Amino acid sequence: MKQGRTLQELGEELTRQRLARRDFVADTRSLEMESSSNGSVLSVFLDNDRHEYGVNPLAHQQIATRLGIPYRYYQKMQEEDPALLDENVNSWLQKSPERRMIRVLDGKVRAFLSDRYRRLDNLELCATVLPVIKEMKGASIESCEVTVTHLYLKVINKKMKAEVAVGDVVQAGFVISNSEVGLGSLKVEPLVFRLVCKNGLICKDYTQKRYHVGRQADGNESEAYELYSDETLKQDDKAFFMKVADTVRHAVDEAKFMMTVDKMKEAMGIPMEHDPVKEVEFLADKFLLTQNERGDVLRQLFMNGDSSRYGLVNAVTAASKLAPDYERATELERIGGEILSMSVPKGLLPGSKIRNITPARELITA
Repeated sequence: MKQGRTLQELGEELTRQRLARRDFVADTRSLEMESSSNGSVLSVFLDNDRHEYGVNPLAHQQIATRLGIPYRYYQKMQEEDPALLDENVNSWLQKSPERRMIRVLDGKVRAFLSDRYRRLDNLELCATVLPVIKEMKGASIESCEVTVTHLYLKVINKKMKAEVAVGDVVQAGFVISNSEVGLGSLKVEPLVFRLVCKNGLICKDYTQKRYHVGRQADGNESEAYELYSDETLKQDDKAFFMKVADTVRHAVDEAKFMMTVDKMKEAMGIPMEHDPVKEVEFLADKFLLTQNERGDVLRQLFMNGDSSRYGLVNAVTAASKLAPDYERATELERIGGEILSMSVPKGLLPGSKIRNITPARELITA
């Protein structure tokens, strides 16, 4: 499992971001983009004042999508004709007026969202779930990080574990993730942590989600205004986060954990459909692995010498630790979970040719 920040470093960064952020709701007619070879600036006209902010790549994608401009053409204008980009963007901002939420951090627009987007922010989320995790017997945060797009808390419960094979022990856990910029819901996903190699496997089968959908922001439709946390929103968010806390309390489910371990046991008896090179190529096409990731997975396969589906899952999760960033490492852990859940091809029924299979045996339960 790839390591990110310490919990203290995470808290310091989230506090810094809180002080550095600004949020607006703006009629698109009060917005204007100006681009050059050095990048784009989005102006927000607020109370007769002009506020200028750079635009990060994600916000560019969201602007293009909302305005119906094909992103490859949008990028071509960025690179070859910034004035044409401005003409396109500003024209559609005026011709198709609507209210949008503009999220700004460190002087740059980081998201261009619906005015119904619910700001479920990372600092409040941590303030809610960390005391719950602390109360859970045997629970500890194995890894945590905040990236440009997501917050991650990866939690292991050391009192709930099982043996997949003799000496191959896994522990139950879960991942809490949240995006402040519109890239998905607040999620609590089951996690299996393999002690022998410190690999994490994220299982989407029992994922629980909470969506960033709220009341439409109040205000004059023809104006732009800055958003703050009013008391009504605080009460709404308090009720919401109480539900999140309850979800976290029940995130480690013994029965679901043992079902996942049984899948791992079964995978030990399923041979790969192709030779290792072809198998990795198949996975690369299915899950859009980069050339470096293909090489990392293949090396892990050869190093471990396990030609079963279980070996393939472990090769992918081991390769996740070599990923260039935390975001991609987490995605590879999810891909490992997807491989584990894949249907068995005809003619490759589980058998005992690769490994002996016995029902998952529980060692210790909290």
